[in-house]
Amino acid sequence: MSKPLFLQAFDGTNSRPPIWFMRQAGRFLPEYRALRQKHSLNEMFAQPELAAEITCQPVRILSVDAAILFADILTLPAHSGFDVHFDNQLGPVISNLITHPEDVQRIAPLEDVPHIRKTIQMIKEQLGKETPLIGFAGGPFTVLSYLIEGGSSISFQKMLAFYHQHSDEFADAMQKITDNTIAYLKIQKNAGIDAFQIFDTWAGILPPADYERNILPYIQQIFAAIDLPSIYYLKNSKPFLPWMSQSGADFLSVCQTVDLEKESFLTQVSQGIQGNFWNALFYADYSTLDREVSRLLQASKKFRRYIFNLNHGILPDTDVDKVRFVIEKIKKEGIRRG
Repeated sequence: MSKPLFLQAFDGTNSRPPIWFMRQAGRFLPEYRALRQKHSLNEMFAQPELAAEITCQPVRILSVDAAILFADILTLPAHSGFDVHFDNQLGPVISNLITHPEDVQRIAPLEDVPHIRKTIQMIKEQLGKETPLIGFAGGPFTVLSYLIEGGSSISFQKMLAFYHQHSDEFADAMQKITDNTIAYLKIQKNAGIDAFQIFDTWAGILPPADYERNILPYIQQIFAAIDLPSIYYLKNSKPFLPWMSQSGADFLSVCQTVDLEKESFLTQVSQGIQGNFWNALFYADYSTLDREVSRLLQASKKFRRYIFNLNHGILPDTDVDKVRFVIEKIKKEGIRRG
């Protein structure tokens, strides 16, 4: 049996660009919202039957080319010393944040995440070999930001203060989270994932030189340790492309700050490119959608390896019919590859 289309993209042998969406498992699908009315977020993340069902929904409903594990970026710290509760309105709430340098010592080694193993096994049973499953983890800096800030932030004052005022403890925390991330991804790999993506959403708040010194070495450790097809996502990608290309990932997932029509640097890197359809375009009319998908497909011709995805996660009020329209257009008009 030949490889599924998504995995073919890592060899550059795919007949058209594979398509999947960040945050496709959840919030914008009516079938997901129906489950949310019956179950809390804690239940949905912790119960393998529910998490597997949510993971597989987009494959059945939208016919995307890959599934991504339904979990939270804070699943890892929730199993390494932190009390994480998923509030139905507020999202993740951490009751024991890192507020002092000595709190870094509370980052415990990860041993196992049984419900994630079981979820992956159930997903693979449902998907079979036809549809690959993407596992994921947060980048160490992004995870640490949540543990210090307590959630998303605009200014990241607490994180930046910790970064500048406690450099030794920052480095210690980054290494501990890196070690746990590698262990977490190995658990996912052993359970059956086919590829993985690192979401480094907040790493772009640092200047590129700081990123190179204090984030990139940990990212390189992760990609070197996990022998699976891999993708690296960084929000605010444009200034960081030279360093993302040194990450060790097989694909670079870029956001809307990168113009694939004009970005010459990416044609020179060895990695494939994933992205970067602007998620807000789903609010536009169908003619605009049609034009912008065509434009991105045309721009992607210069890359030997390419996966169609968004600039960031799919938005909660996205029109499902417009998502179907984009998927059908790519499947019909996608680039033929030799």
